[in-house]
Amino acid sequence: MIYSLLKPALFQLPAETAHDVALKSLNCMPAEALRRWQDHTISDQSRRVMGIDFPNAVGLAAGLDKNAEYFNALGQLGFGFVEVGTITPKAQPGNDKPRMFRLKKEQALINRMGFNNKGVEFLIEKVRQRTFNGVLGINIGKNLSTPLERAHEDYQTCLDAVYPHADYITVNISSPNTPGLRDLQLGDSLQTLLQGIKRSQQALADQHGSYVPVAVKISPDMAAEDIDSFCDAATHNHIDGIIAGNTTLTRNGTEGSRYTQETGGLSGQPLTERARATIARLAQRLQGEIPIIGCGGIGSGEDAAAHLQAGADLVQVYTGFIYHGPALINDIRKATGTVNSNTD
Repeated sequence: MIYSLLKPALFQLPAETAHDVALKSLNCMPAEALRRWQDHTISDQSRRVMGIDFPNAVGLAAGLDKNAEYFNALGQLGFGFVEVGTITPKAQPGNDKPRMFRLKKEQALINRMGFNNKGVEFLIEKVRQRTFNGVLGINIGKNLSTPLERAHEDYQTCLDAVYPHADYITVNISSPNTPGLRDLQLGDSLQTLLQGIKRSQQALADQHGSYVPVAVKISPDMAAEDIDSFCDAATHNHIDGIIAGNTTLTRNGTEGSRYTQETGGLSGQPLTERARATIARLAQRLQGEIPIIGCGGIGSGEDAAAHLQAGADLVQVYTGFIYHGPALINDIRKATGTVNSNTD
């Protein structure tokens, strides 16, 4: 109700400006006020995934809170988990503005942000101020200036830095807005990266006396045979989870829209079927060996439940949250509370 009143004013602002205004406003509100957005009549069902007990199935995807400046406030809205980032070793400005565009009729966004963030050390300082008692994921990437053949060094730097502060870590190799990044999803580049990540994870687990799961975030634009090859590599290297997926470079369902020709990744309702098909292909190939977090095109509780039925164990929202506000979290909690999960 409240968000429906605020949304018209926010949507008069440029998309990235509205994003910043909304998050800063949330941060100014006391926790008690934020918790009023929740429907407290919903009986949440915990889900054990990647060895972690998630309070409910709905999480916030990476990208909304890149620098972990707002996750404590966002966590009061009913999310079972929040993923911050994508973070890189060094701060970087990202691409030139404007770099985010609303496709209102399609309930979609196109963004070419380019991993704009304040660097991993800034994020860690924010995470140290954690009051959120749900599950916290930290999403890591590579700097634009780092050559692709040295990408593993950036992931290693971030992994080492965030390991003691995360409940799980996501390796983002699927953003379409960092040139060449998606090449890491395939072939020898993928094998080299996953082998290095797994070695480092085990060393860090020994060092810190605790095991922090690592998930990999993939693109919804992968061909079926590439998904199969990715699954084989992920299984061979004992990756703990797969997030499916990121934004798409396709423009299906946006024909005639004002911004459809803008470069960048498309998210929101036009992505629903593509994301679900990726989840289903992963589930068919993996047969429960690796849990799946479904992300993309979730604009209702029914969308989320369908992602779970396709094979996901948890779901994440981003664009749907922009269009529907905190009410979407309640809808998903209601719709997914009784959907079976392939949990460990």
